[in-house]
Amino acid sequence: MITSELAVAGPGVVGATGGSGTRAVARILRQGGLFIGSRLNDSEDAVDLGEYSDVWINAFVSFRTRGVPDQLAKVMRVHLRAILSTHCTGALPEQKWGWKEPRSIFLLPFLHEALPTLRFLHVVRDGRDMALSENQNQLRKHGGAYLGRPTDARSPLDSIELWARLNLETARYGAERLEDRYLRIRYEDLCSDPVSTASDVFGFFGLDGDPEVAAREVRRWGASGRWTAQDPAAIAQLEQRAGEALREFGYITG
Repeated sequence: MITSELAVAGPGVVGATGGSGTRAVARILRQGGLFIGSRLNDSEDAVDLGEYSDVWINAFVSFRTRGVPDQLAKVMRVHLRAILSTHCTGALPEQKWGWKEPRSIFLLPFLHEALPTLRFLHVVRDGRDMALSENQNQLRKHGGAYLGRPTDARSPLDSIELWARLNLETARYGAERLEDRYLRIRYEDLCSDPVSTASDVFGFFGLDGDPEVAAREVRRWGASGRWTAQDPAAIAQLEQRAGEALREFGYITG
């Protein structure tokens, strides 16, 4: 059940394109005392919020450029309240709470409207690695609806286009609409300097965790820099397709 205390105390939401390393972030948050649910899958995603994503992402993103119909938004809000009541079972009164469900990134504008106290942690990982990853579930499930055209889960170019557009849109929304309730971190920075990054995350969510302890939870859940071993011509195509985003997030210069 979502009590008035919980409504004030949260939520803190973690979103990203799939395979960005959010499992390590979830472990940091738990160490810091954030309640992220009691029904979690092996990746520490909130199961109930994942089911919500399955139902609503494609419908929501198909309307996002022209406005979600009021009736659809109403049904989504009612369903979200029910889902969160289940998700929050076990949370203590006044405990900071939230969830890690990477696909929440697709629903950020709706979630912000429905939950005005939301704080959003945006995790970004090098799009060239993401395009070459075996984890293309988001592209398979939502790429066509989001990009507005047929997509192929085996296509690195489709993958990096989804990565670029979704992360840029999220970064702009966060900066313009959420302001200090938005924080972006890079997976690469989490791996190279976990103490500092964990400290930033704790500060953002107002948690009392120990960054030194949290840093021990950080592991490289997937290889970084896999793109460097690929055909330079193929990488050049990826960089051409997603150049704006790769520059924006500091992965290429010029």
